[in-house]
Amino acid sequence: MGGGGAGGDGEAWADQEQGNGGGRGGGGGEAKRSEIYTYEAGWHIYGMNWSVRRDKKYRLAIASLLEQHNNHVQVVQLDESSGDIAPVLTFDHPYPPTKTMFVPDPHSVRPDLLATSADHLRIWRIPSPDEAAAAAAASSNSGSVHCNGTASPDVELRCELNGNRNSDYCGPLTSFDWNDADPRRIGTSSIDTTCTIWDVEREAVDTQLIAHDKEVYDIAWGGAGVFASVSADGSVRVFDLRDKEHSTIIYESGSGGSSNSAGADGGAASPTPLVRLGWNKQDPRYMATIIMDSPKVVVLDIRYPTLPVVELHRHHSPVNAIAWAPHSSCHICTAGDDSQALIWDLSSMGTGSNNGGNGNGNAAAAAAAEGGLDPILAYTAGAEIEQLQWSATQPDWVAIAFSTKLQILRV
Repeated sequence: MGGGGAGGDGEAWADQEQGNGGGRGGGGGEAKRSEIYTYEAGWHIYGMNWSVRRDKKYRLAIASLLEQHNNHVQVVQLDESSGDIAPVLTFDHPYPPTKTMFVPDPHSVRPDLLATSADHLRIWRIPSPDEAAAAAAASSNSGSVHCNGTASPDVELRCELNGNRNSDYCGPLTSFDWNDADPRRIGTSSIDTTCTIWDVEREAVDTQLIAHDKEVYDIAWGGAGVFASVSADGSVRVFDLRDKEHSTIIYESGSGGSSNSAGADGGAASPTPLVRLGWNKQDPRYMATIIMDSPKVVVLDIRYPTLPVVELHRHHSPVNAIAWAPHSSCHICTAGDDSQALIWDLSSMGTGSNNGGNGNGNAAAAAAAEGGLDPILAYTAGAEIEQLQWSATQPDWVAIAFSTKLQILRV
């Protein structure tokens, strides 16, 4: 498995307002700072996420999507001096991980942990550089597995968490989110209609809720005790752990004019599953969701349920991933089967501004902009983009995964 250098399978970001592409970081003599770095995994990538530790720049975890029990997780890192992305460690994983995520610990006060979801939620501890060096020395005369010419240190499975108290069987987990305001908590979503909140320090269930009427496809934290989820029942629901008996429906895909398709009699269409959810960390009033097999992205204001702030319509094929900018309240990146990653500026929609008014202003903006908002930047990859993540600690970088390739792109 080889690392790729600068360059890749697509063009650089194209400025959609000026109509010209090309890199913006170059300057005359700064040739070593590339805009694009590519890594070839050797297997189809699905799960992917950035590390948030400030002492581990340009580090990501990727996971395979193979139609077999034995799958793979790999931690890779960009070497800035060589321009290569190289594997740091690789380990086997049962079933394809639906998501990977590092512990939200930018200042490295906790162990270096990585979580994965599949049949169960698993938390792995990544060995420190000293442990890795000791492992390399100990295995120097043995036939141990090697990555990129160096011994691959062993990752430790810290815990394997099953939310079904009555059986070893657990409904497959579709996604999870690690609470950055309270890193003891991880929330998981499952096809069994539940969301489970784990206390990972106690390795115990904190709360388990029947969250929806059908499969739950994604979950996102909006604060220490507030999370939202999306489901095959077509709804976005917000839960507050202080009042576990109730939830607030923010949006339903079959309601009114925002549905995918109107009923033949002009009434509301039946709900279409919602498959992904992104909560704006810089302005928690806003979230975005993806409708299954739809090329549009729906942006919501939780203060004004039901009516989207705006719908983004510039993808030509179904959208697979969304990521809010970690450093700006009004920028979002979307990616999909049209091989495009698009960055949007939503400031004209009222996001990120103090337009105190009422919901009518937002509704008017949404109506005026329906079908009319264009992205500010576009990148075309070499295949359908299945995964997208925006680095929280290095906000100039976005990572995408398509086919067997990982690319990190300077924004």
